[in-house]
Amino acid sequence: MSGFRSSDLTNRDILSYVALGDSFTEGMSDPYPDSDSVPNGRYRGWADRVAEHLADHVGEVRYANLAVRGRLIGQIRSEQVPRAVEMSPDLVTLCAGGNDIIRPGSDPDRVVRDFEAMVSELRATGARVVVFTGFDTNWQPVMRHLRGKIATYNMHMRHVADQYGCDVVDVWSMRILSDARAWNWDRLHLSSEGHRRLALRVCEVLGVPVDGDWNEPWPPAEPRDWRTARQEDLHWAREFLMPWIHRRLTGRSSGDGVRPKRPTLEPCRRSDRAE
Repeated sequence: MSGFRSSDLTNRDILSYVALGDSFTEGMSDPYPDSDSVPNGRYRGWADRVAEHLADHVGEVRYANLAVRGRLIGQIRSEQVPRAVEMSPDLVTLCAGGNDIIRPGSDPDRVVRDFEAMVSELRATGARVVVFTGFDTNWQPVMRHLRGKIATYNMHMRHVADQYGCDVVDVWSMRILSDARAWNWDRLHLSSEGHRRLALRVCEVLGVPVDGDWNEPWPPAEPRDWRTARQEDLHWAREFLMPWIHRRLTGRSSGDGVRPKRPTLEPCRRSDRAE
């Protein structure tokens, strides 16, 4: 299948961009400065940041973000993909399957079937489609056992991306994100700095010029004693892990009742940026 050349994104008067996915793409843990004044808060995230970078080079960027926290891949396929197809965007970013893969008993072979079906539908519109590998969880002791399953899913996704001519953001290889400072306290969502770095990486894949280096080394970390580390582990287990397990047991989701933050294509201008 044919796709855009890298320069095609910036040599345009109007560009439409739709972001699909779950909390990763919704931008969880990266609030805008004015989030306290918006009902339920308003998250920025790497996708908003990518749209802002694109607006530095394109006359008008029309941007929609349909991602909702907690969504499984089947929900993304049924709820978000048809709406994206209707919008006929020039660019689509798709990250899906993470919430399925981390669940006990999930099968990467089965999850990737939904993933391929979505990619097929999106590429059939002529859109340039960008997909993302899963994170390497080796830095996270509680989730380290998932590495094999995530790696298997990543290989399946890469095959799909090659088959349909998609760009791939290889998040697995971004060792800079193995630092705890790239993550929110819940250890599952990127911090604001993590989102900023990922946006720079996405722009690199897209061929969009940006200021800044996503792979810039972190400054030396402040030392932590054993007692502080254990207290943080206990706080994380009480405030995040136990509620997460409870939601799984009761069939509830963090995204219940949550609507997409940008359900339609709306202008995104350089003046929207707030560093």
